[in-house]
Amino acid sequence: MSQRLHLVFGGELIDPQGTQFRDTKAIHMVGIFPNYETAFAAWKAEAQRTVDSAHTRYFIAHLHRLRDEEREVSPTEELGA
Repeated sequence: MSQRLHLVFGGELIDPQGTQFRDTKAIHMVGIFPNYETAFAAWKAEAQRTVDSAHTRYFIAHLHRLRDEEREVSPTEELGA
C-alpha cells in the first residue's frame, strides 16, 4: 500500500476570499503528515489558533496526489533521474 502524505501550510492572504498569499516567504509550513486524520488535526489546531485573523488561512495539500507511481513519468521528471 502506498503512503498518503499530506502537507499542512498557511499564512496571510491578500484577499480572504482568495488563495493568494500576501508574502510567500512568510508561509507557515506546519508539517507533512502520514495520513489525512493527523493532517486534519494539525490544520484544525492552526486554524483555531489564528481564528481572530480574517486574512489567515491554512490548507491541506494531498501530496500523494501529485505523483502516481503507476503512471509513466513526464520528460521533465526523467531529466532529474
